[in-house]
Amino acid sequence: MRRVRFHAYGGPEVLRVEEAEPPVAGPGELLVRTEAIGVTLPCVRRTHGDGNGGGDPLPAVPGGEIAGTVVAVGPEVTGFAVGDRVTSLTFKGSYAELALAPAFLDDRIPDDASAVEAVALVRSGQVALAALSTAAPRDGESVLITGAASATGHLAVQLAKLQGVPRVVAAVSSAAKAEFLYGLGADEVVTYDQDSWGEPADIVLDGVGGELLPRALAAVTEGGRLIFFNSGGGTVPAYELLAGSKTVTGLTMRRFTTVHRERYEQHRAQLWELAGAGRLRAAVHAELPLEEAAKAHEIIEARANLGKVVLRP
Repeated sequence: MRRVRFHAYGGPEVLRVEEAEPPVAGPGELLVRTEAIGVTLPCVRRTHGDGNGGGDPLPAVPGGEIAGTVVAVGPEVTGFAVGDRVTSLTFKGSYAELALAPAFLDDRIPDDASAVEAVALVRSGQVALAALSTAAPRDGESVLITGAASATGHLAVQLAKLQGVPRVVAAVSSAAKAEFLYGLGADEVVTYDQDSWGEPADIVLDGVGGELLPRALAAVTEGGRLIFFNSGGGTVPAYELLAGSKTVTGLTMRRFTTVHRERYEQHRAQLWELAGAGRLRAAVHAELPLEEAAKAHEIIEARANLGKVVLRP
């Protein structure tokens, strides 16, 4: 099978296509022939050695999410069979024609949905709903979303409006993304380089982090809260928390899927219901062949995407 692997940390140029033996499904795993592979910011950051845990051990195959068809079922797996169409969070090893997927994170793809739609909707939608669920907006509260044109951000904008949030502010790197976001329901669009992001928001969902984190925290109103779900790190100015009585909550899907399993399942059903009814749109910025994984990473690094970037084996 073909896969994409990197043997050193660096930019998109470190990604290499190579031949490899197919993996074998172990306990609790499915072996999936991939039809669509999601390219995520955490995947991109880990190739630089600055992702969660400081980067994947080398050499490594990037991973985050897949959609495809089950070709083998490992021991201790129930409820799935060869031939099922599924989408899954994988965390590693997904840039390949065949990938291992933990069965407890797998979701069947509806008959009327494509693999590309599934990979654009499920993982990013789960992150968006987990962030909103953790923030728990109350009546009348406003929400600001950084990385709002990203795969997760553009779904969070729509989901916040669907939940009745009266003011949703989309924060992005370029004003060129404004039309896209207004079309998804954003009430305001601000760019990172603006001196002011307008009136502070009750809730900030931060999917960027790094040097932007202090600005994101400053955009939280007194007594408000910031949900931090990115892999970019950053430093929280402690005095800002104290002076503004603000709260910062970290969110990782590894923990959310384990601790809040019932909510995760509810979110899964909700995403497909909303998409099927045409109320939630998972935008796909680009579909690229596996051999162009480097180009996919370049798009993400340039913050040029409007929605999801997908690899097709």
